[in-house]
Amino acid sequence: MNAHSPDAIRAETVTITGHGGDEIEAYQAVPLAEGSRGGVVWIHHMPGYDRETKEFVRRLAVNGLHAVAPNLYSREAPGASPDDAAAAARAAGGVPDERLVGDVAGAVEHLRSLPGTNGKYGVIGHCSGGRHTFLAACSLPFDAAVDCYGGFVVESPPDGVPRAIKPILHLAPNLSCPLLGLFGADDPFPSPEAVATLDAELTRLGKPHEFHSYEGAGHAFFSVDRPAYRVEAAVDGWRRIDEFFGTHLKG
Repeated sequence: MNAHSPDAIRAETVTITGHGGDEIEAYQAVPLAEGSRGGVVWIHHMPGYDRETKEFVRRLAVNGLHAVAPNLYSREAPGASPDDAAAAARAAGGVPDERLVGDVAGAVEHLRSLPGTNGKYGVIGHCSGGRHTFLAACSLPFDAAVDCYGGFVVESPPDGVPRAIKPILHLAPNLSCPLLGLFGADDPFPSPEAVATLDAELTRLGKPHEFHSYEGAGHAFFSVDRPAYRVEAAVDGWRRIDEFFGTHLKG
C-alpha cells in the first residue's frame, strides 16, 4: 500500500539525454503518492542551474506534477558551481537555440518515461528561460507554457548579452499551446512595450494566451533571495501558474 502524503516528493540529480544524444545533468522532483499526472520542464535563468531553480522544481512536485530542470550549462562546465558554469556559458556565447530545443525535447522524453505520467507536458522558465520557454513552445508540441518575464522575444538585446540571444517573435505562428505570461511593469527586458507587441501578435494569430503585468515589480520578482523580490506579485504569479498547469495538464 502506498500511503505517502500528497506533498511527499523525491528530489534528486539525474542524467538525461539531451541535444545530439549528449548525456546531461538535470534536477528532478516527483510526487511519491500514487496517481496519474502531467510533467513540466523548468528552464533555468541565465544565472544557471542554481538553488532557486531547484526550489521551483520541488514546488511543482509538491503541487502534484512531475518536474525536471535540465542543466543547460552541463557541457560548458560539468560539475562547476552555478556561478562558474554561468560565466563559462556566457563566455561561450550563451546556449544556442537549437541545442536548447534539443535539451528540452530530451527532458520531455525523460518525463515520458516516469511512472504515472498522463502524457501532458508543460514548459516554464524565468528570465532567459522565459525566452527559451517561448522558443521551446514554438518548436515542440506542448500542452501549456509559462513565460516568466522572458526578455528578447521581441526586442534586440543590448551589448553584453550572450550573442546566442536574438529576437524570436517570428516563431509566434508555431506556438503549440496556451501561453501564460507573467511580467513586471517596471522591467526593461521585456519592457511593457515589448509585452504589448507580443500580446498583439498572439491575438492577431488567434493563439490562446493570458498575460499579467504587475505594477511596482521589475525583473526577477519571483527571486526570494534578491532585492527584486515582490511578494504580492510572486504570490499571485504562483497562484496563476498552479491554476494554469492544473487546467491544462490534467488528464
